[in-house]
Amino acid sequence: MSDFEIRQAQEQDIDNLCALILEHGPNPWNYLSPDEVAAHLQGIADGAVQAVLAERAGELQGFVSYQLSRYFERYQPEARRGQLHGYICEAVTHRAVAGQGLGSRLLQHAVMQLREQGVSDIYIDRHEENAASAGMMRKAGFVELETYADPQRRPNGSGRTTLCCLRSA
Repeated sequence: MSDFEIRQAQEQDIDNLCALILEHGPNPWNYLSPDEVAAHLQGIADGAVQAVLAERAGELQGFVSYQLSRYFERYQPEARRGQLHGYICEAVTHRAVAGQGLGSRLLQHAVMQLREQGVSDIYIDRHEENAASAGMMRKAGFVELETYADPQRRPNGSGRTTLCCLRSA
């Protein structure tokens, strides 16, 4: 894993991030509308979205995008309601490096960046049946909070989304 350069994504990376996720991200468990993915990643340009990426020999191999949000306020502990929390939005690796721990490493970097911004609670979601994502999330310390019907985003399998959270003390 030491041959990867990990760095923050910049505006000039957006097109390559879009290309990677649309080529290597689709599977029965992911909801990846090209327009929504492009709009989300365009948020890197104005700072609304952040991403950490990995390159090998100058070639993009994976990334994790994240942002500060209030999307999951109802799950926040009472003492932190109203505070911003983190949301891990997208995580993808090139198929050639899938299963080698790069996704977990990028997720750890994203968590570290959010912690450095003062975030106590970080949320991430996945298709209920996506075992690979579930393993990566568990390995990073995320715990399941709720599983709910989400047929618009999850048209395959159970059609359900599982929301997970990583809390600091």
